[in-house]
Amino acid sequence: MTYRELPMIDVKEVLRRWLAGHSNRRIARETGIDRDTAARYVAVAKELALPNDRELTEAEVHEVAQRVQARPLPDRSAEWTEIAKHKARISEWLERKRPLRLSKIHTLLNRDGIEASYDTLRRYAMQELGWHKPTPTVRLEDPPAGQEAQVDFGQMGRLLDVETDRQRMLWALVITLSLSRYQFVWPTFSQSTEAVCEGLDRAWLFFGAMPRTIVPDNTRAMIKDPDALNPVLVAAFLDYVQARGIFVDPARIRSPKDKARVENQVPYVRESWFDGEKFTDLADARRSAEHWARKIAGARVHGTTRQVPREQFASLEKAAMLAQPTELFDVPLWVDGAKVHPDHHIQIAHRALLGAHDVPAQEGASSGRQDDGSDLLRNGADQDAPSKSAGRSLDGHGRLPGRQGGVCPAQRGCARREGKRERRPRWHVRRAHRGRAVAVDTHASGLCSSSSLRQVRRRTCRSRLPERARLRRRRRRAHHSDAQVGNQARTV
Repeated sequence: MTYRELPMIDVKEVLRRWLAGHSNRRIARETGIDRDTAARYVAVAKELALPNDRELTEAEVHEVAQRVQARPLPDRSAEWTEIAKHKARISEWLERKRPLRLSKIHTLLNRDGIEASYDTLRRYAMQELGWHKPTPTVRLEDPPAGQEAQVDFGQMGRLLDVETDRQRMLWALVITLSLSRYQFVWPTFSQSTEAVCEGLDRAWLFFGAMPRTIVPDNTRAMIKDPDALNPVLVAAFLDYVQARGIFVDPARIRSPKDKARVENQVPYVRESWFDGEKFTDLADARRSAEHWARKIAGARVHGTTRQVPREQFASLEKAAMLAQPTELFDVPLWVDGAKVHPDHHIQIAHRALLGAHDVPAQEGASSGRQDDGSDLLRNGADQDAPSKSAGRSLDGHGRLPGRQGGVCPAQRGCARREGKRERRPRWHVRRAHRGRAVAVDTHASGLCSSSSLRQVRRRTCRSRLPERARLRRRRRRAHHSDAQVGNQARTV
């Protein structure tokens, strides 16, 4: 037999009508409550001898409801009782740093002779141990319109790269506007600074506007030092945000709730856009992602705001945002420790060899460093942009693609044109240190200083031979001297 449990307001209404002298039939007809249900509450009120000359208090109404609705709990099953005996073991398995799966716990219990179904174990873990208990969600207040966009990378799956003809992991840069929840997806094979800047520019062109602040994840493409109070941006990314006039407020390390509006969109993008689809190449995936963001994700009713993101963006957010960029950003290449070669050429990041015919020789042509020991800091975004060295400008001749170092022979030094290979002073000193011959042009090799020449002469004249070689030399000398003495004796 089933019972209907009435809320407190309905119980109070039944008792109020009973005190007014209404019959059970009339109470049921006017309140919509079953007549037997109303009769049970009236019978308990008569048993408690409640006064009918005044209004009942909340405590008296609560007492009536408790007596009617209180029922004995059903007895636990034998499986539940058997599982309860191993509560400590199950709790320890679930509280480990790497907790066991509940199916594995069920296997271990069955191995110990405990006959219980998985469903019973699951109900016990949820009710008694709080396993998979949902955590409460506190919704934060949305920022002002056009103020913030949250950025995050998400792993999608594998896609054929037509350039390398192999399967590569595809990532998606997801940009979500915090107020309207309008979002843009940019598929890419890499998580480099260049890919981030290109994806952000494509997002601003997609929105037709830019937010004032972005909240990115602590990826190395954007954040160099992910400090909670004073994060340091990558130099190239700092150039980008300065050129666009936007601010960066990175999320804290291992704090996905700092960017929750984009964090929970990554599984949605993967399941709704990528899964089950077939793309011919990366360009096809990008076209599909833009169409999906505009026609599907942007046109749905958002589960939290209960609004259509595209309509909210057009009516509230777009007018408060910054103007979109007119062209894509040319990402600079910032390198600490660029090398200055003896022929006055600057090498950057093992990929570019820049000609600088007017770099003074004393600026590290022989050692690859400045006089004060500091390396050159090179911005390689513009091939014709001069590098900076101690307040002076060093003109460059451009760079070759990939790892093809060097510039045209007409821009090289005289020694390069003649086919000679210049050596640094340290090379000659080391060669003399090993006891090898040294015959170089002191002017071409940078050995003009008297100290360098003295080192070469000293090492050449006093070479450090191995101990065995010294012993053999001494023995040969001793044998030679003995032979000379013998010859002189025979002559006499």
